[in-house]
Amino acid sequence: MYVELITTGSELLLGATLNSHQQWIGRQLAELGLPVSRQVTVPDSGTAIADAVAEALSRADLIITTGGLGPTADDRTRDEIARLLGLPLTEDPEVLRQIEAVFQRRNRPLPPNFATLAAIQARVPAGALVLKNEHGSAPGLAMKLPAGANAAHPRWLIMLPGPPRELQPIFRDHVLPLLRANCPECGGFIAHTLHTFGVGESRVEDAIRPRLAELESRGLEIGYCARTGEVDVRLTATGAAARELVAEAAGRVRRLLGKFIYSEDQRSLEAVVIELLRASRQRLVTAESCTGGYVAHCLTNVPGASEVFLGGMVTYSNELKQTLLGVRPETLAAHGAVSEPTAREMAAGGRERYHADFAIAITGIAGPGGGTAEKPVGTVYIGLASRDEVTVVRQENAFDRETFKVVTARQSLELLRHQLLGMRPAGHEKNPQAQTCGH
Repeated sequence: MYVELITTGSELLLGATLNSHQQWIGRQLAELGLPVSRQVTVPDSGTAIADAVAEALSRADLIITTGGLGPTADDRTRDEIARLLGLPLTEDPEVLRQIEAVFQRRNRPLPPNFATLAAIQARVPAGALVLKNEHGSAPGLAMKLPAGANAAHPRWLIMLPGPPRELQPIFRDHVLPLLRANCPECGGFIAHTLHTFGVGESRVEDAIRPRLAELESRGLEIGYCARTGEVDVRLTATGAAARELVAEAAGRVRRLLGKFIYSEDQRSLEAVVIELLRASRQRLVTAESCTGGYVAHCLTNVPGASEVFLGGMVTYSNELKQTLLGVRPETLAAHGAVSEPTAREMAAGGRERYHADFAIAITGIAGPGGGTAEKPVGTVYIGLASRDEVTVVRQENAFDRETFKVVTARQSLELLRHQLLGMRPAGHEKNPQAQTCGH
C-alpha cells in the first residue's frame, strides 16, 4: 500500500517551526503496518496544496495532509482539495456546536467574529467524514475516493489540523480505527527498533550484519539511524512470516549488543531510568554545572518522575559548589572546578545532604573557550554517587555547547542505568574491545 504524507505550512519551509508530524505519524503508521512511502512539505501559498494532492492521487492509496484547516486566510487545505475534487462545501451544524463547546469547556468568551470564523471551519466537502476534534476548533476530515489505476480497493484522503495537541488525539481516536477497518494491508508490515547508546554506527553494523545475513536473504531489512552517542537499529519485514523473522533478528541483536540496548519500545533513556528507580524504590538528586540543569529537564519530562527524582541543583559557580554540595575549598584550589576530585565531592555531597540513594554530578568545559592542553574544550567529569561508592567518568565531548549538554546529560543517565542494572559502566571493562558488540 502506497502511503503519502503532505505537510503544509510556509513556517515549516522557512525553518520557523519544527516539522514533527512526519516522525510521529510515520511511527504510528509503521506500527499499523502501513509505512509512509513518500513525504512532502508545501507552502500555504497559491495552489501548492492542491498540486501536491493531485500528484499524490496519481500513485497513493492513502494520503494524509496536515495543517491548513483553521479560520485564517492562509488556511487553504479544505478549500483547495474541494476545488481539486470538484466537491461543494457545506456548513455542518454539528461542527459548529462542537466549536462552540470548545470555548465553553475552556471558559473563554466567544470572539466578536466567532460566527464567521466558526463557519469557515465548519465547511465540509460533500461526502467527507468529520473527525471530531476535542482539543481545538478545526475538525479532521476523511474522504473515501474511488480506486486508482493500480489498486482494486478504494483510496482514502485524510485531512488533519496542524497543531500536534489536536492532530495526535484525532489520529489515535479516529484515524487508526478507520484504517484498521478499511485497509486490508494492516498488519502485513512488521517493524521493530532497538535503541542503543555508547557505541558507534559502524561498530554496530560490523557486529550484527554478518550474523543477520541469512535472515536478510529471507526478506529481513536492516536500517540504522545514528545520532551523537546513539544508534537505532531498525528491523523490518513484510509478509506472512514477517513477525517471526523480525523476532528472530531482534533476539540475535540483543545477544550481540547486550547492555548497549536501553530500549525496544520507543521509551526514552530518561524514561527507562525513571522506571528502574521506581522499580527499585530509590531516589535521585542531580548537581549540574556545565549542563545547566539539562539532566533535570530530561527527567522531569517523564510522567511520574516526582516519585523518584527529588530535585536538582545548578551549581555553576565555585561558591555554590561549596555551599550547596560541600565541595572543599582546598579541592577546588588544588584541582580546579573541572576535575575528578571535584566531581566526586559534588556527587557525594549531593547524595548525603539531600538524603538520596543516588546523585549525579557533572562539571566540565562546554566551550568554545576555557580549554587547556590538559583539559581541552569538551572535557567533562561525570560523578555518580550511591550508598556504597562514588564513580567518576571522564568524557571528551568536543561539540557545540548545545550538543555538549545533550550528550553529557545522556552519558550521565546511561551511567546510572548501568548502575541500576548492576552492570559496569560501558567502556570501563578491562578489555572493552573484547566485550563490545559481540566481538
